[in-house]
Amino acid sequence: MKSVRFGSAEITPNKIVCVGRNYVAHIHELGNEIPEEMVLFLKPNSAISDQLLATHNEDALHYEAELSYLYQGGKFTAVAVGLDLTKRDVQSKLKAKSLPWERSKAFNGSALFTDFVPLPEQGELGLCLSINNECVQQGGTSLMIYSPEVILSEVLSFMALEDGDIIMTGTPAGVGKVPTDAVFEASLICDEQRLLSQQWLVGA
Repeated sequence: MKSVRFGSAEITPNKIVCVGRNYVAHIHELGNEIPEEMVLFLKPNSAISDQLLATHNEDALHYEAELSYLYQGGKFTAVAVGLDLTKRDVQSKLKAKSLPWERSKAFNGSALFTDFVPLPEQGELGLCLSINNECVQQGGTSLMIYSPEVILSEVLSFMALEDGDIIMTGTPAGVGKVPTDAVFEASLICDEQRLLSQQWLVGA
């Protein structure tokens, strides 16, 4: 089983619950419609990795940076920046046939996370994803269609969460193909103050 880091602890999520289409600008950049209800899908524990790759089984990968929340004791206790890696061409073919997305979203190595830090008691959370020192994605809770609290309530209305599970809250505009030999840096921000940053070097 794969784990993530929260302080000095290694946490083993049972599952990752992901929100799709939670930022209006991202919905428009992919040519999608604003959904009438929350779009949710799952990634298994086996999706977690600390290695960022440009391809998986010869399919090109796209990056999607997301605020990601750790669930413990019935509430969110910690937050990180996660990367939801996506096989965009595969996803487009599945969507065209109205088929589930798992082949494009739930494969091994499709979820990366910075370290988790305690959830601030107040302040607006945001993220910045940089590739080779250029910020390509920025977003935060104020731009979400569904807030983290609303997302948690909706998930718990039909699904049990276990301690250590993670909820990824959707990606802002600026997604794109993972370039080879690039340096990714994800920063977690609260009220314009950087809480943490973490880097990954892209592998082939």
